[in-house]
Amino acid sequence: MRIVIAGGHGQIALRLERLLAARGDEVAGIIRKAEQADDLRAAGAEPIVLDLESASLEEVAERLRGADAAVFAAGAGPGSGVARKDTVDKAAAVLFADAAVRAGVRRFVIVSSMGADPGHQGDEIFDAYLRAKGEADAHVGSLDRLDWTILRPGMLTDDAGTGLVRLEAHTGRGPVPRDDVAATLAELVDTPATHGLTLELISGSTPVSVAVKSVAGN
Repeated sequence: MRIVIAGGHGQIALRLERLLAARGDEVAGIIRKAEQADDLRAAGAEPIVLDLESASLEEVAERLRGADAAVFAAGAGPGSGVARKDTVDKAAAVLFADAAVRAGVRRFVIVSSMGADPGHQGDEIFDAYLRAKGEADAHVGSLDRLDWTILRPGMLTDDAGTGLVRLEAHTGRGPVPRDDVAATLAELVDTPATHGLTLELISGSTPVSVAVKSVAGN
């Protein structure tokens, strides 16, 4: 498979790129800064320098043409303000999904957040983040030309992955290592029978591959 990842230099994306490249997939990661390219090459991914906050729909679609799947793993980051929650967590996700449709890429996985909700109330930056992620998810879910899956991890940690997770429509809150999020994404990309599902992910007791198979087709 050829898989294009938005937010290619993110902590989850770099882990995902290593996993996909190791299993023989052709991987490309979209990055904003050329100086990040070597990190992607080291992970086995082709770097694509493109700013999703300023790129046109056609520019993004051109980078997606020929791909078998697209993964949106970009984020404004914890140090960003309300404005970039809107331009990255919402608008860039919407643009990437629309570009996937334009490019004819059906398989689409988006990394969201537990609690994402377009109607979320509150004036804090994290409230704006949950609204932005919720609005992006709602847009992706409205696109019937995408075989989409929305993944909402719990609290992300840098603990070593265990390969054991809980993956359900509603898990309740809990931590999950970024290693295990990446492993779950790799499995989801390869499991189109999970299309149309919004799934929460936390650490658990089920091997990743078994957890994904158990929700596929539901």
